[in-house]
Amino acid sequence: MPHKSTLPTADYGQVLLESFAVNERLNQFVLENLDPRAWQAKLSGLNVRTIAAIFTHMHNIRLKWLRLSAPHLKLPAQLNRTGCTQKQARSALAESGRRCSEMLGETISCNGRVQQFRRDGWARPWPAGTAMIVYMISHEAHHRGQVCMLAHQLGFPISMKAMSGMWTWEKLWRECGFIGPR
Repeated sequence: MPHKSTLPTADYGQVLLESFAVNERLNQFVLENLDPRAWQAKLSGLNVRTIAAIFTHMHNIRLKWLRLSAPHLKLPAQLNRTGCTQKQARSALAESGRRCSEMLGETISCNGRVQQFRRDGWARPWPAGTAMIVYMISHEAHHRGQVCMLAHQLGFPISMKAMSGMWTWEKLWRECGFIGPR
């Protein structure tokens, strides 16, 4: 049977937006399945971020991307890594995820409002588009991996059922209200 092409189609931009939404669903999934005792726990003898600090970084860096790349969008409040609760992080990530989705929607609609992606003040801007979305998702996937490893090292591993659930993309896609990966 011939292999169906996966080259960009007319709805390619929509699939990229859906991919970012599923990325955010994965963030929420990890937070839902994380033992609260791991949230502010520290590895003894090592200078490593807490899980709270990692998730607040993810939210706060989204705000930087928004501020530098889409200054016309309203920014949610920053999080403080030392005082932030798991519940606050879930809520803040959901809100910054919506704002990032709005920015990405403007990027793929080619309406001219978001023309460059600025990762940071020191970084050379990129044209807004596919690389921007892939960078954002990759950044967050990296930190989700850190969180899962750190939780394990702290003695609060995410359950095997939950770890397996992170790979049920069809289900995650449907939970976001989409048809599925395409």
